Amino acid sequence: MTRLIVWRHGNTDWNAANRVQGQTDVPLNDLGREQARAAAPLLAALRPDAIVASDLSRAAETAAALAAVTGLTVRTDARLRERHFGRWQGLLLTEVAERFPAEYARWRAGDPDPGSEIETLDDLGKRVGSALIDAAEAAPGGTVVAATHGGGARQGMGHVLGWDAAVLRAVGSLQNCHWSELRHDDVRGWHLRAHNVGLIVAPAVADAL
Repeated sequence: MTRLIVWRHGNTDWNAANRVQGQTDVPLNDLGREQARAAAPLLAALRPDAIVASDLSRAAETAAALAAVTGLTVRTDARLRERHFGRWQGLLLTEVAERFPAEYARWRAGDPDPGSEIETLDDLGKRVGSALIDAAEAAPGGTVVAATHGGGARQGMGHVLGWDAAVLRAVGSLQNCHWSELRHDDVRGWHLRAHNVGLIVAPAVADAL
C-alpha cells in the first residue's frame, strides 16, 4: 500500500492579511516556521520515504523542516505550485471585491473559470494531481510527503481521487501546516484516509496587550 501525505505550507504574512498569493513567492513568517517545526516530528513518525515540495519558498521551507528531522532530501516540483490567480495576485481580498466585482462573485460561487486570467480549477487539478501521482509512483509501497498549497492540495487530491466539482466544494480547505492522507492499493485504488490533520499553533501573544 502506498501512502501519500498532502501537506499545506505554514502561515505567511499574506495569509494573515488575506492577500492573494497565488504563485507569488511569499516566505513563511515566524508563525509559519513554528508550525512547520511542530508538525515535522508528527510526520517523521510516519517514516516517509520521500519528500517533494512546490518550488515556492513557503512550501519549500515547510518541507525543509521535515527534511531536517528525517535526513531526507527535498525534491521540488513546480507543478505543485498554488493556483495562478492572474490579475488578483498581490491584492487584498477586499481590493479584489472592489476592482473585480463580477469575477469575485463568480469565484465565491465556485465558478471553475471566473475570469481575470485566473487558472481554471480543471487545469489546476490536472497539474497538481499529476505531480502527486508521479511523486507516489516514485516510492511504490512507501510513504511520500508532498508540501503544497491550499487550493492546489484540494484540487490535486480531487483529481487523484476522481471526485467531481460538487464533492470538492463540500471539502473544507486545509489549515496552514495541516495535511491529508491518501492511500492506494490494488483493490480500492486511491482513497482518502484522513483530512486536515495537524496541530493548532497559535501566534505568540505580546506581554502587553
